[in-house]
Amino acid sequence: SLEQTAAGLNGDGPAYLRLMGPNVAHWRKLLDHILGPLKLPRHPLTLARFGAIALLPATTLARLAFGRGPARALLGGMSAHSILPLERPASAAFGLVLGMLAHSTGFPVARGGSQNVANALVSYLHALGGNTQTGVTVTSLAELPPSHVVLADLTPRQLLALDKTDLHPSYRRQLKRFTYGPGVFKMDWALDGPVPWTAPACREASTIHLGGTLEEIADSERAVWHDQHHPRPFVIFAQPTVADPSRAPQGQHVAWAYCHVPHGSCVDMTVPIEAQIERFAPGFGKRVLARATKTATEMEAYNPNYVGGDINGGKQDLSQMWTRPALRRVPYSTPNPKLFMCSSSTPPGGGVHGMCGYHAARAALRSSS
Repeated sequence: SLEQTAAGLNGDGPAYLRLMGPNVAHWRKLLDHILGPLKLPRHPLTLARFGAIALLPATTLARLAFGRGPARALLGGMSAHSILPLERPASAAFGLVLGMLAHSTGFPVARGGSQNVANALVSYLHALGGNTQTGVTVTSLAELPPSHVVLADLTPRQLLALDKTDLHPSYRRQLKRFTYGPGVFKMDWALDGPVPWTAPACREASTIHLGGTLEEIADSERAVWHDQHHPRPFVIFAQPTVADPSRAPQGQHVAWAYCHVPHGSCVDMTVPIEAQIERFAPGFGKRVLARATKTATEMEAYNPNYVGGDINGGKQDLSQMWTRPALRRVPYSTPNPKLFMCSSSTPPGGGVHGMCGYHAARAALRSSS
């Protein structure tokens, strides 16, 4: 609830309503432009109002909009999903969009686990007569069966490594200039009970930002861009069994979290992450039945698209927000008319939305019609 959230921000409630209210009221119009490639706006005034604020650094917007710590920290935590220094232009956009979505649709949890989303998509594809084959490494387009189009869920590095792509040298040079951002250190836990948060609201939330003040969050995010591992990292923590108890045996819970680390980091951040959790949930460690971890380099080994542990498919600043992976009228297309890119290295970038593939598929359909 927008109003309940504002009521919990002390004297900054009215300011929060002024900042977030118009975005929430027009969320469908905004998503039409935000979650896709650049195009002529159908709602220019709505987009202009959003853009004027979204282009600000998150730290600047937080200090301009709010006079107290809780509201500033709330915006800072949401903006930190950008994996950018919060002093960088447009970092506020991520916080505004996530806040807008939280108030308009919520942060959904797939019942039974996120694998069920993929299972549903595959089931539908099979019902239409399609087939899937996994567990195969493709090194050349020549290895694929004949087709009208190929959609590559790859970042520029993997696409460049493919043989027989027939990509123009100028396009290849653009892909080589594509830059990746910091990585993540990921943890998963099996717990014998709920997380003992000191804040009652956290016991009901499926996603929690652990960072303290805006200044602490900004300091942590800035550090990773200077190849530093912060002793008190900003942690994105998820406890899906709060919303979906079917994911664990009765009375038990699962949780996962990650923090941002320098690109290609091999450092184990278990101790700093769990210390940050204990800071807000004393006794968490006693709940742990088992844990699993992945460093940034292990994340890349798990999924080669996570280059250096970068789960966003490349840094998402102004230089690569809409021109990813290269400057083209249709960013999903390549100089090869049958080859399209559909990974998070295309607009709108990384996130739990699937819109890169959606727009790539529409581009491929238009080209073949």
